[in-house]
Amino acid sequence: MYRARRRRRALLGAALALLLAYTAFAPARHPLNGKAHPLNDKDRTSLSPVSWPEQGQSALVLGNGRPAGSPHEQPAPIASLAKVMTAYLTLKRYPLTDAQDGFTITITAAQAQTEAQDAAQKQSGVAVQAGEQLTERQLLEALLIPSGNNIAWMLAAEVAGSETRFLAEMNAEARVLGMDHTIYTDPSGFDRGTVSTAADQLRVFQRAMRFPVFRQIVSMPSVTLPVAGTLTNYNPLIGEGFAGKTGSDSAAGGCLAFFTHVTVGGHALTAVGVVLGQGQGSDTSVILAAAGEAAKQLVDSVAPAIP
Repeated sequence: MYRARRRRRALLGAALALLLAYTAFAPARHPLNGKAHPLNDKDRTSLSPVSWPEQGQSALVLGNGRPAGSPHEQPAPIASLAKVMTAYLTLKRYPLTDAQDGFTITITAAQAQTEAQDAAQKQSGVAVQAGEQLTERQLLEALLIPSGNNIAWMLAAEVAGSETRFLAEMNAEARVLGMDHTIYTDPSGFDRGTVSTAADQLRVFQRAMRFPVFRQIVSMPSVTLPVAGTLTNYNPLIGEGFAGKTGSDSAAGGCLAFFTHVTVGGHALTAVGVVLGQGQGSDTSVILAAAGEAAKQLVDSVAPAIP
């Protein structure tokens, strides 16, 4: 089991080396702080009055307006926000309608052992057992609601045929989306080499939101799975109208990619945003609460400013 993990990491390292060589010499097409398109004060969705959180970095867009980001953005660990790209690539390859559950996988003994090992390392995982069958919809729910790291690896192998190829696809898609300050070193975000910016994560989150099933899943307060049972959403704002995906660890702090609906001056708008690096320490509830407060601060500071 440990030998297989070392081999997997060696393969991923080889694939990443090629990406790093490209990234080192490829010119960035998009600035870090979202200033590629100056905001128009007459635009109803202008974010000029936004109050950016003092800690970490943030990005926000209202309706069909232009995205804006906090100043001084730099690539930083994003923890489980990496799973947004994993979900996006899954749905891009195997889109689902409301009536579909998608493909089905059967959990192998090796995958069940990996989950036990991840649990011993205190990773975010979803309990599985050999022979258990999970549909694509269930896998996406397990990925996005309780944030199963082991589920991310299962999807990687299923979608791309191998974990190494999936990692290459993640980074290739990041380049396509203009995420020039993002490097994925794993599909779950557990590896601290996976780094990005708030502005880049806003890009992929908006793209994933084009799939209704993605919006539906990240709006769910909990999910019930065959073996794992009922698991709750880590999002501290799930009961306050903020749907989205969380990420948290001591390196990344509290992270939240979110969307919420606001009505300002008689206009119904959707606010979509990302906050990274909120709070301090490794207490998940504390740093995610900080991320939630930062998200609310962003929306509250902008919405009243729109006439």
